[in-house]
Amino acid sequence: MDIRSLRYFVETVRLSSFTQAAESLHLTQSTISKMVRQLEDEVGAQLLVRDGRKLTLTDTGRVVYQHGQEMLANMRQLTLEVRDTQALQRGSLTVGIPPMINVLFTPVLKAFRARYPHISLTLQEDTGQQIERKVAAGELEIGMTVLPADPELDLVAVTIASYPIWALAEPGTFQKNRSSLPFKSLAGLPLVLLKDEFALTRSLRQHFAQAGFTPQIAAQSGQWDWLVAMASAGLGVALLPEPFIRRLAGEPLEMVRIVEPELAWPVAHIWSGRYLSHAARAWLEVCQDIFGTRFEHQ
Repeated sequence: MDIRSLRYFVETVRLSSFTQAAESLHLTQSTISKMVRQLEDEVGAQLLVRDGRKLTLTDTGRVVYQHGQEMLANMRQLTLEVRDTQALQRGSLTVGIPPMINVLFTPVLKAFRARYPHISLTLQEDTGQQIERKVAAGELEIGMTVLPADPELDLVAVTIASYPIWALAEPGTFQKNRSSLPFKSLAGLPLVLLKDEFALTRSLRQHFAQAGFTPQIAAQSGQWDWLVAMASAGLGVALLPEPFIRRLAGEPLEMVRIVEPELAWPVAHIWSGRYLSHAARAWLEVCQDIFGTRFEHQ
């Protein structure tokens, strides 16, 4: 059913006049009459009884008029909501975020809610690997992970920030006044690491293999603060990204930056390469403003 024909019919019935409907719609009367006849042909029944200047609805006409008003109202509402969505006055967004990363995004969350108060924002926590799979499957529009993402999933990855890796241990573990530690020096030290599903641990294992040694892993955990507790207790050296090191001011720990090579913890947004909603683009813009980096596709 042609929506224009329906609109012209409803306006004609509302005003009880082809002439007034034509004036209201800024069209000729012949155009209105032609479109109403076209609608009758489409419906397969007469809608109006024309008796001189008087117009009377048939039974079918009453049904078409009643539902036509509802359909046109829905179309108007649709247009308004589409415009509101494009203007970021409404909408919803779910962002997948690993627990290790969420501590970095409190300023982003605050800025986004202040800038776009009418967009419903949900943060869905999961491991980086699970978020990558959900984004690739279309279950999530956008998410975050630590690079490298799974290359088989064919995701778009945009780096947000990259942080160096630090080693921390109980006092006396490292040489006095040391501020950095060559990566190969880890070969003779017991280590406490995050579990293998974390991208950081997968990256570290690759570096261990490239350096030609098997690490002495004393324990693994899914909680970074538990690694800190174990390191503080002397169970081993913990390896964590710089943002977590900043949160440990005043702790009885020695902290040194890993060098030769300097290891990185790159945090990235990921999506499937399909359409990105206005809300998702707004989220990316706020992240760019907060982190002060220009996004580059990887």
